[in-house]
Amino acid sequence: MNLDQLNQRITEIQAEVAAALTDINNVDAVRSLETSVLGKKGSLGSLITGVKDYPPDQRGQVGKSVNRAKTLIKASLDERLTQIQSDQVTAANALAGDFDPTLPGQPRPLGSVHPVTAVQWEVERLFERLGFTVEAGPEMETEHNNFEALNIPASHPARDMHDTFWLDNGKVLRTHTSPVQHRSMLKFGAPLRVIVPGRCFRYETLDASHENTFHQVEGLLIDRDISLGNLIALAKTLLTEVMNRDVELRVRPGYFPFVEPGIEIDMNCAICEGSGCPTCKHSGWIEILPAGMVHPKVLEAGNIDTDKYTGFAFGLGLTRLAMMKYGIKDIRVLNSGDLRPITSPTRIGGPIVWSRRKTPA
Repeated sequence: MNLDQLNQRITEIQAEVAAALTDINNVDAVRSLETSVLGKKGSLGSLITGVKDYPPDQRGQVGKSVNRAKTLIKASLDERLTQIQSDQVTAANALAGDFDPTLPGQPRPLGSVHPVTAVQWEVERLFERLGFTVEAGPEMETEHNNFEALNIPASHPARDMHDTFWLDNGKVLRTHTSPVQHRSMLKFGAPLRVIVPGRCFRYETLDASHENTFHQVEGLLIDRDISLGNLIALAKTLLTEVMNRDVELRVRPGYFPFVEPGIEIDMNCAICEGSGCPTCKHSGWIEILPAGMVHPKVLEAGNIDTDKYTGFAFGLGLTRLAMMKYGIKDIRVLNSGDLRPITSPTRIGGPIVWSRRKTPA
C-alpha cells in the first residue's frame, strides 16, 4: 500500500482499538487485544514488519508513522489496564469494609465447565447455524459399526493404528466417533448434515499431544456435487471462528480407509506460533482435522445411492482444539484430577467465557 493508504489504515486501527477499549472490563481482554493489534501478526504489528518492503527513501517516514501509532495505542492500552486494576482494588476494598466476621460463612460454588466442553458447545452452535444436526452414539460399539461398516475388515492393517480396547462381551470401546456415520446414514438417509461430538478411546503412548481418552467431533455431509473444496472451506470457517483469529491451515494427503481421497488438515501451533515446541513435536503444526471424501463402500453400507450422492467426513480433535484455544501445553492436564485453574499471562484466544447450555426439548 502507498503512504496515503498506510496512514488511512493506521487511523482505522487506532479507531478500532479506541472502540474496543470502551467495552473491555477485564485484564485478560486488554492483553488479548494488545496481542491482536501489536503482536507480530497483529493488525499494526504486521505493518511494522512490512516497513522493509517500502522503497529506501520512504522507510523513515513509514517507520515513524507506524511507531508513533504503536506508542499511542500502547499508552491507551496501559491506561485502560491501570483503570481496570484500580477499579478491582476499589471494589475489593468496598467489600472488605462491609465484612462482618460474626456472620456465618457463605459456601463457595464448586465446579465449572470443562474447557473441552466449552469448546464443544461452541462448535455445536456453529454447526447448528450451518444446518447440521447434533447426534450421539454409544461409547461401547459393535465391531461392525466401529470397523467393518467403515471399510476396515478384520484383515485390514489399518486396525493396527487403533490399538483397540476390547471388552469381554465382544464389543469395543469406540476408537473414533465415525461409527455414528453409519448409524446416521441408516437413520436419516441422504441428503445428510450431521456432527457427532463424543469421547473416544485408544491404546496410545502418552505424551504432550496424545492421550488414551480424548474427545472428537465427527462431521458428515452427504449431498449432490460435494467436493474437497467444500470441506476445506468449512474447516477454515470453523477454526477461524473458534480461535477468534485468522488460522493458517496446511492440507496434506492422509490415509483413512473410510475416505478416498483422504487429507490431513493441520493448523499452525498456537502454543509456539509455529516456531516449534513439544506440543507440535517441534514442527510448528498441529494435526487437528483428519478428513476426506466418504468412501463409496461406506456410503453403500449406509444404503446411500453412490450414483446420486457424494459427501465428506472429518474427525475434529476437540481436545487438541481446546489446547490451542486456551494455550494448554500438555493434553494430560485435561484428564487429570488437578482442580487448580489453568492460567496463563497470555492465554491464547482470550479468557474463557462460560455460558449455560440450553437443555434440548
